[in-house]
Amino acid sequence: MDQNFNINIQPELKLPIRNYHEFYRFYLTEHRNIMSRRLHVAGSCIGLYFFSKAIRQRQAKYFVYGLVSGYACAWIGHFVFEKNKPASFKQPIYSFISDWKMFSDVLRGNLSLRDRAFDKIKS
Repeated sequence: MDQNFNINIQPELKLPIRNYHEFYRFYLTEHRNIMSRRLHVAGSCIGLYFFSKAIRQRQAKYFVYGLVSGYACAWIGHFVFEKNKPASFKQPIYSFISDWKMFSDVLRGNLSLRDRAFDKIKS
């Protein structure tokens, strides 16, 4: 019997996670679905647009629009595609930071929006 198979067993991490590096690795496991990643990136782009508009026009309502649109896209990604609950419910600060880190990793080509096989960072 051939024993040359690879089983990726990740120990169950319990929230809250105190080490940010561990949290980000957990965060990536919660964002394996490509459509969910795309929605996160779209939400971040929409959020950036509204944040910049809030600054340019000095109107706080656009800041609120940015937060709502960003989180709406992300939560649709979680509930519809990932079928999990966003970590922002339990660790909002680490999750917010990780949203932007994942956005940065996508822009730098470390995470793919086409196929996880192209990821340079493994979750």
